[in-house]
Amino acid sequence: MSAITGTKSSKPAAGSSSELAERLLIWYRNYRRVLPWRGTNDPYAVWVSEIMLQQTRVETVIPYYRRWMEQFPTLQHLAQAEEQQVLKAWEGLGYYSRARSLHRAARLVVEKYQGQIPASTKELMRLPGVGRYTAAAVASIAFGQDEPALDGNLRRVAARLFNVSLPARSPEGEAQILAHLRAHLPPGQAGNFNQALMDLGAMICTPRKPACGDCPLAEWCQSRRLGVQEERPVLTRRAAPPLITVTAAVIWRDGKVLLTRRPANGLLGGLWEFPGGKQEDGETLVECLRREIREELGVEIEIGEPLGVYRHAYTHFKVTLHAFISRLRHGEPQPHQADDMAWAALEELSRFPMGKIDRQIAADLLKISRSLFPAG
Repeated sequence: MSAITGTKSSKPAAGSSSELAERLLIWYRNYRRVLPWRGTNDPYAVWVSEIMLQQTRVETVIPYYRRWMEQFPTLQHLAQAEEQQVLKAWEGLGYYSRARSLHRAARLVVEKYQGQIPASTKELMRLPGVGRYTAAAVASIAFGQDEPALDGNLRRVAARLFNVSLPARSPEGEAQILAHLRAHLPPGQAGNFNQALMDLGAMICTPRKPACGDCPLAEWCQSRRLGVQEERPVLTRRAAPPLITVTAAVIWRDGKVLLTRRPANGLLGGLWEFPGGKQEDGETLVECLRREIREELGVEIEIGEPLGVYRHAYTHFKVTLHAFISRLRHGEPQPHQADDMAWAALEELSRFPMGKIDRQIAADLLKISRSLFPAG
């Protein structure tokens, strides 16, 4: 692929598909990515893929999508599933509120829309977990609606193509980008237009060092003509995320460990974890863990050897978790701050949906179980 030099007007003739859009769609037919959710107009399949792709790379999503569609092949299957089944199928994708919202939305569609996913962006946005981008993507790809879908790739491509100098995520910047995209949206082909821009952003117009020489839209690209393509999109600097120190107790008794289930609303809602919590100012790790277990379970524990240190970055903060092997000292645990609790044998841990850190703890326990949990 080689770019044609020169420039073109960014304004198409009224009521017609622009030459820019036509060139983009030709490129898409020849070079588009082969993805398991493409080639279907099943709105459920499109919806699932778009929810999974929120803040997650395509390569990560593909195996999850395939397993999900095998387990929940229709919206009705998903609506009938238990939340724990849904969370277990989602485990490892992160941002678990997406799974809970998708599950709630499936049930709502069955109850309110007779199992038919609505076709309009406005109606789609009334479903839990469906924002403007997801609604526009589903409406355009599954239902042929003439809607631009503004994800990270489209935002970057459009900001470069039309040299948008405003911060791309600001309301003013987004409005400018959407106006440009609508001006070139080919009637009846918005789904392919949106997916073509997604692929262009993933394959050519990448965040760093875009391959402008291979771009089918190079002759229309205003930022390339000005030599500022690597300065677009304009981004707003974010503060460094805070680091939070957390402790967790692997409380064992009679060959089993104690798990608690997080409240449904909130971070990692509905997932199982090893109990513990955030270190407060002035506390040692041991003091923190004793206090957290007392507050969460109403018991006193004997804290033994450290199991490991685990790190994970969430959207707005980072966590360093210190896990300790522990025993009950006084009292019988009660889930005062959790939705539920369970004693689980190590071989049963895989059945409980968990977040990344707790799954790592469970994996480490299985590796060293004989030395930590002697028979009897």
